[in-house]
Amino acid sequence: MMYPLVRELAADKNNPIPVAVICRVLGFSKQTYYKWLKNPISQRDWDQAHLINAALDVHHDDPEFGYRFIADELADAGWKASPNRVARLCSAQEIWSVFSKKRGLNRKAGPPVHDDLVRRNFTADRPDQVWLTDITEHATSEGKLYLCAIKDVFSNRIVGYSIDSRMKASLAVRALKNAVSLRNPSKTIVHSDRGSQFRSRKFVKALKDADLRGSMGRVGACGDNAAMESFFALLQKNVLEVESTRVV
Repeated sequence: MMYPLVRELAADKNNPIPVAVICRVLGFSKQTYYKWLKNPISQRDWDQAHLINAALDVHHDDPEFGYRFIADELADAGWKASPNRVARLCSAQEIWSVFSKKRGLNRKAGPPVHDDLVRRNFTADRPDQVWLTDITEHATSEGKLYLCAIKDVFSNRIVGYSIDSRMKASLAVRALKNAVSLRNPSKTIVHSDRGSQFRSRKFVKALKDADLRGSMGRVGACGDNAAMESFFALLQKNVLEVESTRVV
């Protein structure tokens, strides 16, 4: 938009240029410029700015999301914007999925939002002292399913879980709320990897609201979450693969 340039050139104290001259050179009328000057921020621009902020919030919580998932999240939040419009906004604002470029080379864990309070010591003296959480995926004939589970280190029992067709922050939040509603813990350490779902503002807020303590492992330390991965391996072998065979 060239109107701000007209205003700037016309207001130059050292060498002001008449508005009529600037508009004629730039190819629009004075009337159009003065109409804009009365209302420099249109309702569409205002709505667009708020939509961009909402898209940035969604992307901040789930950096893996491309524009299609962002459009879905915005629709769930009450925003009216077509996927094409969201795609244009994301492109203009460079809101990209972290996996959209150089796939396979860009899967780096993000910075931790919690200290490592477990330090690979997967023991507990009492129930609800330390919880572990992670997300796994399972392929079905209708697409992928994602499971977020929370495990009590003391009893080795799953105390909360949630399932969804997309791996987003709300998946981890629902699993945490499920565990809290069933166990009513306090000051429990909740240990995870550095996945974006566990670094999201939604998950961090859910921890704080429930009076829980977040903990995150180191990058590249596969043993940090081995206890959860062993559960997922057993689930995959003894339940999910068996059920898939029965369906076939």
